[in-house]
Amino acid sequence: MRYETPGTIDSAVALLAQEKGRAYLLAGGTDLLVRLRGGYIEPDLVVDVKRIDSMRKITAEGGGFRIGAAVPAAELGEHPGVKKLWPGVVEAVELIGSKQVQGRATMVGNLCNASPAADSVPAMVAAGAIASIVGPQGKRNVPVEEISTSPGKTTLAKGEIVESILLAARPAHSGDAYLRFIPRTEMDIAVVGAGVSITLDDKGVCKTARVALGAVAERVLLVGPAADALIGSKLDEAALDKLAAAASAACRPIDDKRGTKEFRIKVAGVLARRAALIALERARKS
Repeated sequence: MRYETPGTIDSAVALLAQEKGRAYLLAGGTDLLVRLRGGYIEPDLVVDVKRIDSMRKITAEGGGFRIGAAVPAAELGEHPGVKKLWPGVVEAVELIGSKQVQGRATMVGNLCNASPAADSVPAMVAAGAIASIVGPQGKRNVPVEEISTSPGKTTLAKGEIVESILLAARPAHSGDAYLRFIPRTEMDIAVVGAGVSITLDDKGVCKTARVALGAVAERVLLVGPAADALIGSKLDEAALDKLAAAASAACRPIDDKRGTKEFRIKVAGVLARRAALIALERARKS
């Protein structure tokens, strides 16, 4: 196995593109190293991107923030600007593993592992986050919801790297939130996750909304009908009932030891409703 530590994104792309064997990126390593030591994978090449300057920074951009792919969850959780602008995203990232794990784990690693139950992904999707991808053919920007296709599979081509995530600026009276259900009180995999982001007008009416669900399908879902249920309302009981029904209707989960299909479908509606109310409270205060 070769271990490389390139200093530029172009060098990292070249290493991945030229490798004929199995190549893996190392950012935080909290998933990769566990799989490596457990014998689940046998890489021919590991490319450590932590020395690439652009991937280790949180930078202000256009009223929002660009999060480098190697920024650890703990650092993101301590950033006052990101916490104020997108509290739901930060809360979701802070649910990745333990406090020790968060010192190394990254939001982009959580995304690119392509787990349907990844905590940060529904929150990013609800936030309309954009992934900046660099590859042999140049750069491209895609919505986060277009990265994963199924468990462990992404739309990234050979040699492509997610360099950063853009969390954009947002108008006044905006709020977001993320909630999950787990069997234990912490350090568990989501049975269901729900992210909601809304913006209100000056009269308190919802004018834009995004709703995303995790662990209820082969990938994180952006649920348009659930968002439509909120738009034009003040998030009254009728709108929240429609939101919950739409969220549950969008689910296509599996049965496993953590929950049945019926349970996940029910909980998805409950969590979406609760997350919407938290987002509403935050929007009213912003």
